[in-house]
Amino acid sequence: MRIIDSKSLGQTIRMRRKELNYTQAYLSEFTGLSVTFISDVENGKPTVELEKTLRLIHILGMDLLVERRG
Repeated sequence: MRIIDSKSLGQTIRMRRKELNYTQAYLSEFTGLSVTFISDVENGKPTVELEKTLRLIHILGMDLLVERRG
């Protein structure tokens, strides 16, 4: 999926979490990240902490790839 903003990143993370049949509460217990943080990321809050978001992406078995357009 092409990520163009925090909302599309959040949607991608939510879809992956649901594919794995994880609840936000389970993911919170497993990662040590708060349910509020996970919810904020999934809802596209633009001010979430980048390092925690990258950790969440990694834990969900995803990679974040940045490419030059064109």
